[in-house]
Formats: sequence, C-alpha cells, structure tokens
Amino acid sequence: MNMTEKILAHGAGLSEVHPGQLIMANLDMVLGNDITSPVAIREFPKFGKSHVFDKNKVALVPDHFVPNKDIKAAEQCACVRAFAKSEEIKNYFEVGRMGIEHALLPEKGLVSAGDIVIGADSHTCTYGALGAFSTGVGSTDMACGMATGKAWFKVPETIKVHLTGKLGKYVTGKDVILTLIGKIGVDGALYKSIEFSGPGVGELSMDDRFTISNMAIEAGGKAGIFPVDEKTLEYLKEAGAKEPKVFVADEDASYCQVIDMDLSDVELTVSYPHLPENTHAVKDSSSISIDQVVIGSCTNGRISDMRAAAEILKGRKVAEGVRCIIIPATQKIWKEAMDEGLFNIFIDAGAVVSTPTCGPCLGGYMGILAEGERCVSTTNRNFVGRMGHVKSEVYLASPYTAAASAVTGHITDPKDLEEVDR
Repeated sequence: MNMTEKILAHGAGLSEVHPGQLIMANLDMVLGNDITSPVAIREFPKFGKSHVFDKNKVALVPDHFVPNKDIKAAEQCACVRAFAKSEEIKNYFEVGRMGIEHALLPEKGLVSAGDIVIGADSHTCTYGALGAFSTGVGSTDMACGMATGKAWFKVPETIKVHLTGKLGKYVTGKDVILTLIGKIGVDGALYKSIEFSGPGVGELSMDDRFTISNMAIEAGGKAGIFPVDEKTLEYLKEAGAKEPKVFVADEDASYCQVIDMDLSDVELTVSYPHLPENTHAVKDSSSISIDQVVIGSCTNGRISDMRAAAEILKGRKVAEGVRCIIIPATQKIWKEAMDEGLFNIFIDAGAVVSTPTCGPCLGGYMGILAEGERCVSTTNRNFVGRMGHVKSEVYLASPYTAAASAVTGHITDPKDLEEVDR
C-alpha cells in the first residue's frame, strides 16, 4: 500500500484497503471556522448526542471574517463561541489567540503524522505536509464527525509525484504547486490523493511543503501528502505534537499515475485569471499592471513568507497607486515578524500590516477589488469574483513575486530588481 492507504487502513482498523473501497475511519481532529461551523452546530443535535465525541479533538477557529466585519459576522462568531463554551472545546481560538486555521493547527501541535483530520474548509489538506491524511468536508460531515468521531471515506486513487533537484533562487513551494497544477489541470487529481516522494522532498522546507499540500485541492485532490523525514519530526517536536505514527509507502505500492518533477527546472510562476491552472512564467508577464498586492493567507502567511517579502521590500517603496496588504497568518508569526523588525520594513515601504485573517482571500474584507482592478496575491484561488467585483482579476504568485510586483506596479521577476540595483 501507499501512504494514503496505510493511514486510512490504520484509522479504519483494517489490515489493508484499496481504491474505491468505502470505509469508516476514526478521526484525530475535526475542524471548523466561522463560516462553516454554525451550519454544523445547527445540525449537531440531530445526531442524538449530548456532547461532542472528544472536546480535545474538535478545533473551532473563527478566522474568515474576524475581527468581526459586520453584524452577520458577529452573529456567526457568537454562535461558534457559545457552542465552544457549552461543549468545553479546548481548541477554540479567537481574536488575541487566533490565527488562520491551517497555519494555526500545525503551529499549536494539534496535528501529527499519521492522523486523520477532517475540516469544514477545503484547504484542510494542508496537514498532509506533516504526513497526515487531512481533507475538506461539508458542514454536515463536520457535525457527524463532532458527534461520532468517525467519518465515511471512499479510499482514493493516488498520484505519485517524484521530486528531484533543488529550487533556484527566489523559487518556492508556491511555484512548485502552481507548476504542477498548470501541468495536470484543476481536475487532474479529482478525488485522488497526491503523494510526494523522491530526493527533492528533502530540499523543501516545511513551509514549502505546507504551501504545496494546501493547494492540492486546486488540482481537485482529496489530499496532498509528504513523507515523514527529519524535518517533519523536528517540526512536530518543536510544536509539541503528540507521538507521530509514521507510515511509509511500500516499494511495490500502486499508483494511478506517476509524475516526475525536477525542482531545478521550476520557474517563477504566476497563475492568470480565472483558474489556478492558467499558469505562465513570471518573466513573460511584465506587461500586466496591477492595483493591489496581498501577501498572506493559509497558503503563504508563514514567517518564511514574511521574510521573503521583507527581503524584497527592504529599502524600496511600494509603487504609487498600488495597495500592498501584508497579513501574518497567526499571532505567533505576527509577533515574530514584529520582533525581527519586518514591520518597519513593510511600513517604511508603504505597505499595511493586518491582524491574522482570511479576509481578502475569499473577498470578505480587508482588500476587496473594484471593477477592473488587478491584484497579485499569495492566496490559493483566482476564480471569477473571488476577491471582489466579478470584473476584477487575481493573479496567484509567491511572496517574492508579489513583493517585487508591489515595488514596480506590474508583475515582476524579483531578479529584475537586482538588475535595477546594479
């Protein structure tokens, strides 16, 4: 069996599973946010349970419209807050303790290798970076998970992505996953797990892996899983996660497709509107002018992303007419960035820094686009109207590319700024 199958078999108490098989598996964590949890909370009583299956294995993280942007958002959060209090949910994180959910849970050590996690948010697949099987579900599935501690799964087929080589300068995990999505398309891994393997895995930082796993869903993937290595184990130890369950794919494991990727061939990449698969080289995109840059989200709001943006913005200014919004993904990351002096760099450059929130990513608040405006964003989706007006445009890129574009006012290869400096 491959990693995906081994994790699911263990969770279901079976010696083996195969693609297409329906199983009932035990859950290690059930996650919801301020948009999806209220629906699950309303459905919860219909399962006939007095309380959640385990108050330590449910996480509720209001992060999309918080701090509350309006009355409706306040009511959503009040619903979640009341439920968390009545059920004595240990892992409830709101303003002051909060963060963007998919950055916060790993940081808090709430997910470990070998776990099975469901979350009422499509980017729950992020935790595959830790060697877990984690996937997004609907709110009623979340309610069932909270009530029973179990979930039905159809065992997915698995695509193997064999990585070799090393990333070039300014090239990141964001460029890797955009390149892969551009190659296989937004439905290329539909209801499939994507497993990454090969010597190239060791060349990727944990933050790179989180970004890649996060966007597995943008290829239709059910999960995006990395093998557990020394970097993974060190991260889990520092986060205080529980003892990992390490599953290794058998040498004769079966895959529905094998894709070879040489990391040294990956270019700085940008996804044009209105699908993540619409990928182009950054170097060929300089004619596209922009109005806004957003650096943050569950995809690219970690401390390495903040440092990348600061590396580009230091001693430079955001172009006149461009709004640059920077959002650290958690309070810990926010404080790290502040303590390292990154906020001084951002503010001196003419950017603004926000409290952790998903706000602009889904067109909620803190960066809505008007008709005809263009944004370079480190978020994960660029669908029609994703960040505001249906006639606005979102271009997906890495923090390096986004910051460089903020400086020039058009999509820019950060290496071009080096030429200017010389």
